[in-house]
Amino acid sequence: MRLAPVAAALMLVTACGGGDGGSTPAAGGSAAPAGDPVSGGEITVLEDAAFAGSWPAGLDPATNTTGGSNIAMNQAIFGGLFLLTADDDGSNAEVTPNQAESYEISEDGTQFTVTLREGIEFSDGTPLDAEAVRWNWERDLSNPCTCKPTWPLAENGIEVLDPLTIRLTFTRPYPAILASFPASNVNWIASPAAVEAQGEDDFAINPVGAGPFTVVSNQLSSKLELEKNENYFKEGLPYLDGLTFQSIGGDQPAYQALQAGQAQVYEGLNTTPLLDQAQSSGQMQVTIQPATSPYVIQLNTAIAPFDDVRAREAIYRATDFEAINEGIFGGKYDVSQSFTGPGGKFHQPEIEGYPEYDLDRAKELVDELGGLTVRLGTISNYVATQINTALQTQWEEAGIDVEINDYQLSGVIQEFTGGQWQAMLQTAGAWDPAAGVGVGFRFASGVPYSGVNDPELDQLLNDAAATVDEGEREDLYRQAGELIAENFYAPFGLAFAPANLSAQGVYGPGITTKIPPILVNAGVIWDEVWQEQ
Repeated sequence: MRLAPVAAALMLVTACGGGDGGSTPAAGGSAAPAGDPVSGGEITVLEDAAFAGSWPAGLDPATNTTGGSNIAMNQAIFGGLFLLTADDDGSNAEVTPNQAESYEISEDGTQFTVTLREGIEFSDGTPLDAEAVRWNWERDLSNPCTCKPTWPLAENGIEVLDPLTIRLTFTRPYPAILASFPASNVNWIASPAAVEAQGEDDFAINPVGAGPFTVVSNQLSSKLELEKNENYFKEGLPYLDGLTFQSIGGDQPAYQALQAGQAQVYEGLNTTPLLDQAQSSGQMQVTIQPATSPYVIQLNTAIAPFDDVRAREAIYRATDFEAINEGIFGGKYDVSQSFTGPGGKFHQPEIEGYPEYDLDRAKELVDELGGLTVRLGTISNYVATQINTALQTQWEEAGIDVEINDYQLSGVIQEFTGGQWQAMLQTAGAWDPAAGVGVGFRFASGVPYSGVNDPELDQLLNDAAATVDEGEREDLYRQAGELIAENFYAPFGLAFAPANLSAQGVYGPGITTKIPPILVNAGVIWDEVWQEQ
């Protein structure tokens, strides 16, 4: 019976999406290319304006306030010291050196040494050496970019050992350091000479890196045109002559643009009826990435009403993600009780003591509180807004008054930094919980995007990030999940990952193969993307 209100409330919205919303998508994946990669051609990649298609502060890694969502563009321009790679089916994911030749973590986990590949130059002809990396890291860590890592650096902890070797020293063991790179600004090394010559304002528009492509033109949050970097350090790469990123207003117009041949790739499709339609039509290639970051209802425990544990428990007891999964998404997704997903490390789908759905208990708590009114926000995409509408229906059954809002990424950031938000549906966790927009980003004390201030939880997360033994790390994350549940800090939900769509004849890692998303979208390796001629 409890499926009915959710399904009924959203039946019209889901039906309007087109396609068979009740069908179960295949595992994802694409037809194998007919032959070996070839050079040439240009493609256009569409990015949702509510997320990856927004870069209002430009693309300077140090000052880009939306850098974590612009991973695709950053990888294309800057390349990256390290990349997250995987087998074609998404298995055996690991962080591998790219512009770095090798790395070494000291036995006690307190030092991380990177050796760079010899002879790499930025597209302006200046060297990408250890001094350039040091300059970038110090600049990145001193700027407000949301994608800078939270390294426990010792004083003077960045040290150049020789022209190609640089070492980090930490105040405590930090073996999670390697996993912190692919989704953070310290991975994307900018040309110091170009920053100093152009000035920061111009560099944000016309960044210079050592990646596979260089900037031709950059219209902020609209269109980024790139061309092949003739000075690229990998012989024979990139395959493409040109690459354009185009912002677009959501899944439906992106799908229509692909159908019309106006673009060749769309990253991050999450409208499930369109996904079903794409898979059944056979007109384009569909790759569903492994889920790494479950949705979570963040509760701001610093202010009313969620500074009262009874209000937080009421939200847990009134929330039924299994019903949402079945009623709206046909049971397509895994439901998690913690900050890990099946495509990432340390996945724990069930947590001991997790508060179960209990409508009667939720009503009792609301009565005890004398009523409960909640503002619930999220980002403007299909799955998130569908879940928010369903949550509104469920919570109102328990007597909770709910106002729902959705925002573009910049609006979400503004809500968090303002500190007066009450509840936000976001994603939590990462391929490695200690990296990227991992568990600390959503649950650590003193973080703008966290609603929790708990020294005991901080200690567990710090200990997990500082533990070399993977089994011990998994146990610490289990304890952290139990503590979050015990204190009713934030209910977890669907472990969802978007799909990438591409035209027939376009191939590449992360587009037509699976790479677990280091954040939300997979990290496409653009120098290896190619198009049949």
